[in-house]
Amino acid sequence: MGQFDPFAALLDYPVYVVTATDGQEHAGCLVGFAGQCSIQPPRFAVWISKANHTYAVASRSPVLVVHLLPTRRHDLAELFGGRTGDDVDKFALAAWEAGPYGVPVLAGAMAWFAGRVLDRADWGDHVGFLLEPLETETEAETEAAAGSGSLSFQDVKDIDAGHPA
Repeated sequence: MGQFDPFAALLDYPVYVVTATDGQEHAGCLVGFAGQCSIQPPRFAVWISKANHTYAVASRSPVLVVHLLPTRRHDLAELFGGRTGDDVDKFALAAWEAGPYGVPVLAGAMAWFAGRVLDRADWGDHVGFLLEPLETETEAETEAAAGSGSLSFQDVKDIDAGHPA
């Protein structure tokens, strides 16, 4: 166990499904490293593992879509976090529609935004994608009324990574 592991094990933060397209192929994965990184101008960063199938497609995609899932959609987290696009077409198993720039938007998300990729930074085993939000859709008021929060790291730690690093 690494020196940082006991601290990291106590963290609980939202997880997201990030989708991408290069015009030929769709890809998507569950990410735990993500967050707003600027208020003005608004910016959001997501980090995608280099070992993940989605990384290659995201590297060629000018826009990514970041989905916030309600707790009742553990199935989507399992599909996009526990399966790899190297072996399965995740989009054949999930309801979705083409969103901005053709990037898949998943049905069942409590909110999503499309972000233009402004920059990429290699920070070890993950690459950070700096996003400029372009379009946002939210069902958060409906979900809040239903008493559903968003999926968090602690909710999905039972998922074995489809593409372990």
